[in-house]
Amino acid sequence: MTAVPDVSAIIPTYNRRELVIRAIRSALAQTREVGEIIVIDDGSTDGTDAALKAEFGDRIISVRQANAGVSAARNRGMAMARGRYIALLDSDDEWMPEKTARQVDWLDAHPDFGMVLCDVERVDIEGRPIDRFRRREVIREDGWVLPMVLQDPALAPVSAMFRREVHADVGGFDETLATAEDLDFHLRVASRWQIGVIEDALARAIRGHDGLSSLSRTYDDYTRVIERSVKEAGDRVSEQDKARALAAVYLRNARGAIFANRFRDAWAWTRKASRTSTDSRIRSSGRATMMLGLKRMALNLVGRSKS
Repeated sequence: MTAVPDVSAIIPTYNRRELVIRAIRSALAQTREVGEIIVIDDGSTDGTDAALKAEFGDRIISVRQANAGVSAARNRGMAMARGRYIALLDSDDEWMPEKTARQVDWLDAHPDFGMVLCDVERVDIEGRPIDRFRRREVIREDGWVLPMVLQDPALAPVSAMFRREVHADVGGFDETLATAEDLDFHLRVASRWQIGVIEDALARAIRGHDGLSSLSRTYDDYTRVIERSVKEAGDRVSEQDKARALAAVYLRNARGAIFANRFRDAWAWTRKASRTSTDSRIRSSGRATMMLGLKRMALNLVGRSKS
C-alpha cells in the first residue's frame, strides 16, 4: 500500500468526454500534487472510458458503473478515497493551479474546521466570464455558520475541500434527491463542523450548457431540504432565522411558479411565506414577488389579446 495521499480528487462524469479530460488536466496541473484522482464514469456512452485510458493511463483511478446519478457517483468515489482531505471536481468544472495548495494549507492551519470553500468564477462554454460566486456574501465569518448557510445553502461542489472525517461523520450525498443534493450536503456539514472561506476564485465552473447545472430544478427537493434542516437545527439556530429560511424558500417557489405561469400556486406560496415570517426583508420580498406576478399576468393578457 502506498503512502496516504494528502488529497483525493473525486470526479463524477457522464457523457462529457471532452470536458472531463479538461477537468482532470486541471487536477494534474496543481502546484501541490494531488495524490489520488478518482474518476467515476456513471455509465457514459460517448467513449469516455477509452478516452481516459488513452489520455491518462495509470495517473488516475477510473471506475465505470451503471448510470446511477451524480450523487451515487460522488459517493462511490468518496468511499474509495484514501486522502486526508477530499476535494470535489465535477467534470464540467476545473481548478486553478493553486487551489489544492491553498486549501490544504488552510485546513492544516485550522485543525478545528471541517471544510473550506473558495470563490468560483462562472463562465460560459466559450470561457467568457458570467459572474463570480462569492462565498463571503453568505458566510460572513468563518466558524459555526449554520444560521447563515440556512438562509442560502447554495454550494458549488468544485469550491469544497473537507477532511475525510467529515465524510465519515455526515455521510455522502443524499441519493434520494433528484436535485438540491449539494445544498443538503452543505447544510449537514454546517450543522456538525466549522466551515471557512478563502476569498479568492480558485475554481472555474461552466454554466449555460447541457450539464447538471442547467437542468430545471425541482422546487420540491429544495423545500424538502430546507424544511428538514430547519427541523433538525434545534437550538443551534434561532426561531427567527428558521422562519426566515422557510419563508425564503417559499418565496423562491412562488417566483418559479410565476415564470411557469402558475399564478394560483404563486399566490399560495407567497401567502405561506408571509404567514411563516414577519421579517421586514421577507415582507419586502413578498411584495416584490406579488408585483412580479401581476406584471407577468398583464403581459400574458396583452399577448393573448394581440393573438
